[in-house]
Amino acid sequence: MYYLSFPGLGIEPFHIDKVAFSVFGRDVAWYGLLITCGMVLAVLWAIHLAKFEGISFDDITDFAFIVIVCGVIGARLYYVIFSWDSYGWVTAAVSDGTFLSNILTFFRNLWATFVSIIAIWNGGLAIYGGVIAGLITAFVYSKLKKGKVPFIKLFDILVPCVLIGQVIGRWGNFINVEAYGSETTLPWRMGIHYAFSEASAEIGLWSVEKFVHPTFLYESLWNLIGLCIIIAIYKKKKFDGQIFCCYLIWYGFGRMLIEGLRTDSLMIGALRVSQCVGAASVILGITLMVLMLKRTKAKAAEIESAEAYKPVYEEPNAGSEEKNNEENKTEE
Repeated sequence: MYYLSFPGLGIEPFHIDKVAFSVFGRDVAWYGLLITCGMVLAVLWAIHLAKFEGISFDDITDFAFIVIVCGVIGARLYYVIFSWDSYGWVTAAVSDGTFLSNILTFFRNLWATFVSIIAIWNGGLAIYGGVIAGLITAFVYSKLKKGKVPFIKLFDILVPCVLIGQVIGRWGNFINVEAYGSETTLPWRMGIHYAFSEASAEIGLWSVEKFVHPTFLYESLWNLIGLCIIIAIYKKKKFDGQIFCCYLIWYGFGRMLIEGLRTDSLMIGALRVSQCVGAASVILGITLMVLMLKRTKAKAAEIESAEAYKPVYEEPNAGSEEKNNEENKTEE
């Protein structure tokens, strides 16, 4: 049984049950509730932004349903791909520490492997996979709508919605006692205590006790600040895609730093996958920002030049001729 504390802030060890409540014998976890809450708020905010972008209610709600499903699938696939050889299930179906079952008959191995891969109820989602899948979905959806819903506008709408989900979802990591960092003595350190029983916990007899960086909190606060900034500038943006670029730079930079403190990073050799993706996001965001800004300025200059140009031999329009005729009649 895990207990959490913040000794530097005067908060003694406390326990939060991962299960919020049960319905007909089925447990409903806090993590799932928080994710659902984040999705609902994200959809409501997307509907609000769609009005500003000139996208209809039906189009944005249809897109919201599709992108949520595809986002979850993408987040799961990303996690499975980058943790295939290091993830283990506590089941009889899998014995080699991976998603792959190889101790049963062929068809039962196939089924057990499939269940292991899709079993998000046992944990295992990666936000980068969800974001990538969401962007691909937005692009395809826009093409299916034949330009009626510009994908670059959908990208901008997605950004604050994703940030809402990230701000709320990280607290699910807190309740699950995961996504924390290395050990530290900083005043805001988070204590993780494990006791075999409530009796042991009551007398402070811990089997495991360590004090770590609350990286879930770092990222939640970083995303909250980013969300506030983006909400403030959204309706003042200079070009479509600006909000998306801001997200790539802001989130990528923050994740790149915070990921270096975590102890549960997905790895490729000695490289932290999320740190590399974060750095790439910053570079991509800056590059796209510069290119889009140049393109916007070039278009503005073309329009200004066209409006300022007047032909030397401009023919009088019909209105001017009628006016002259009326003046001549009056004089006569």
